[in-house]
Amino acid sequence: MARPARRLLTLLPLLLIAIWAALDWHALYDGTARLATADPYWLLIGLFYTCLGWLSASLVRQGALPERLPTGPLIASQFAAGSANHVLPASLGAHAVTLRFLQAQGIPLTRATASLALYSLVRPIAKTLVLLGFLFTLPGLLRLGELVPDHRMLLLPVAAAVIGLGGTLLLVTLVPPLRRPATTFVRTALTDARRLHTMPSRVLALWGGAAAAPLLQASVIHAVGTSLGMTLSWAQVAFAYLAASSAVGSIPAPGGIGPVDAAMVFTLSVYGVPVALGTAALIGYRVLTVWLPLLPGALCLSTMVHRKLL
Repeated sequence: MARPARRLLTLLPLLLIAIWAALDWHALYDGTARLATADPYWLLIGLFYTCLGWLSASLVRQGALPERLPTGPLIASQFAAGSANHVLPASLGAHAVTLRFLQAQGIPLTRATASLALYSLVRPIAKTLVLLGFLFTLPGLLRLGELVPDHRMLLLPVAAAVIGLGGTLLLVTLVPPLRRPATTFVRTALTDARRLHTMPSRVLALWGGAAAAPLLQASVIHAVGTSLGMTLSWAQVAFAYLAASSAVGSIPAPGGIGPVDAAMVFTLSVYGVPVALGTAALIGYRVLTVWLPLLPGALCLSTMVHRKLL
């Protein structure tokens, strides 16, 4: 049974891609057609930033663990995790792939799960700090009044956090068998977090990689937009992305596709970018960051499963 199950896991990513392509073929076709008229040099720059995004994810994963992970397989796992992340919502696919990779490296389940929790906690905190940095250093360049989310939108991530934490506490309270594993998990997570923050290399990897991630995503959008004739500065595009992804980041969608794109088109329009051009830039951005690496990422995922690295 183990061998057929492994073969099924090997083919499952390709099957999911085929289904998704059939359901979303309009976006793939339109994005490819628009990119055909774009400046290829700027598209290459956007692809370069996309590749740097996998390196930043690898840095954060390494920074969340005291043990040193093998560099090549770690980067390959994050490339493969990107494929899974665009199929399942709320980063579940990427976390599942990373969890399997960490266990294959001999990391106990409790500590591997604790590292995923630390990763998930640091990413939004680092993005918020970067956003505040933009607000304090470039207030004259940014149109704050129109881009700062309405107070009702700010309640969305707060409500999601409260519901998630409250639901977890309620579940642990009502189900006694979960108390001991939950206590062990919290103790392990706090111990590892304290240990990591005594290691300068891990602190730099964890927080530096987390801060770089949204800026690299924004850089891809800026490069694609410039290739299509958009004239906004990098700082404006970066702030627009930070504001848009912060406003709707708590909505569970595969890879953030949908809510973030719609919010990003709106924020670009605040800067005077025509909706058609903003939409084209976001389609091109998704082609570079989702569709182009999707098949190679799935093949990488299948290869790692076949070689028992996952």
